Amino acid sequence: MTTSDPARLTGLAGWVADTIETLGPVGVGAMVALETVFPPIPSEVVLPVAGLLAGQGRMPVLLAVLGATVGSVVGALVLYWAGATLGLDRLKRAADRVPLLEPSDLDRADHWFRRHGTGAVLTGRAVPVVRSLVSVPAGVEHMALWRFVVLTALGSAVYNGVLVGLGYVLGDRWTEIGRYSDVINYVVYAAILVALGVFVRRRVRRRRRERRDSRT
Repeated sequence: MTTSDPARLTGLAGWVADTIETLGPVGVGAMVALETVFPPIPSEVVLPVAGLLAGQGRMPVLLAVLGATVGSVVGALVLYWAGATLGLDRLKRAADRVPLLEPSDLDRADHWFRRHGTGAVLTGRAVPVVRSLVSVPAGVEHMALWRFVVLTALGSAVYNGVLVGLGYVLGDRWTEIGRYSDVINYVVYAAILVALGVFVRRRVRRRRRERRDSRT
């Protein structure tokens, strides 16, 4: 594999690489768990970077996948227990106060769960937004915990394995990844800013509409 310096990665990707180099598979798991609950740290960055580092022999690739899968299960369990304890309606009200999260995201995950049944927990791991939030309706419906954990682990292992594997395969082109990492970072940051702008705009419009309705 290439001996290129991982310091070539900058910004978000560079921070991810530094964290994984310091903590190893535990760092991969911690970031994936955090991403499951708090989406602005995208697994689409974390997992390929973990694969690239594994490709340079900095950690076993299987441990990278295992760490990511354990992190996925831990994060999913947090949301499962939130759904089981608080219920969907209360979580939707809470989501309305959280930037980058909309009540409609929970509705989408709930619809996915009701449409696909318990298999939604398995297949939903490859669907953006649903991947994290499908754990909520599973908790609301009190899906058997052992089944939830098994399906979450299986679905997450496949998804994580694909992205880590892509990073591993691209290891011999590390310099190319480094060359474009700034572009990737700018795209991620821009997406976060756009999402925040949309959130603020929706919130302002909603409050204006509520004021008009209260006057009529």
